[in-house]
Amino acid sequence: MLKVSPSIAPDIYRIAPGFRALSIVVQAAPVINPDAGEAALQDACRAVLAGQPEWAESHLAAWGEVFQKFGAKPKRTPCSADALRKRVLRDGTMPALDPIVDLYNAVSLRYAVPVGGENISAYQGAPCLTVAKGTEPFDTLKEGETTIEYPSQGEVIWCDEVGVTCRRWNWRQGIRTRLGVEAQQMWFILESLPQMPLVMLHEAGKMLTDGLEKMMPGVEFEASLIQEVHQ
Repeated sequence: MLKVSPSIAPDIYRIAPGFRALSIVVQAAPVINPDAGEAALQDACRAVLAGQPEWAESHLAAWGEVFQKFGAKPKRTPCSADALRKRVLRDGTMPALDPIVDLYNAVSLRYAVPVGGENISAYQGAPCLTVAKGTEPFDTLKEGETTIEYPSQGEVIWCDEVGVTCRRWNWRQGIRTRLGVEAQQMWFILESLPQMPLVMLHEAGKMLTDGLEKMMPGVEFEASLIQEVHQ
């Protein structure tokens, strides 16, 4: 099975003390139950409308404070979990996009936690969470056309050896490593701050892997916790 060893730059822990993440590497199997993703998404939308989870407001507010520390404006470019939650609270639901995307969006909504899903086969080298120099290319869509942008200097980015894979920490993913149900090797990253109980981060990871097992029986995965190591 593919090994993925994400690296976290030391600066990240200064920007977000207590940051921890759950990294899950997945070897896909044939999709037998594609509807599992949409079903999980609709359940998660109902949970959000019922005011769950109880730590949502404090966790997402903490993410807003972290974004401000590296110069992002959380009202204009919120963390991914905040953007999803606001959309559901506004619209009452969320349309299905892709079985895998629906599933990890469901986890994000249900646990108020940013979740990234990547086609790890498209990576060159290991994922790295770091502070941008401002010269790293980021491929995105603008008015329907593929274009290259560059992060702001000092912005927190996920990247590989080629360029940025996600801007403003977890705000917007690039095109090159975008994940869909056809991918054979997947990598998920669930990112939390201390306002979210650690046991709930592990529970969120289990919701994701249980959903994948329901969708594609025979799937293989490996999960590992990433956190600051104190010397």
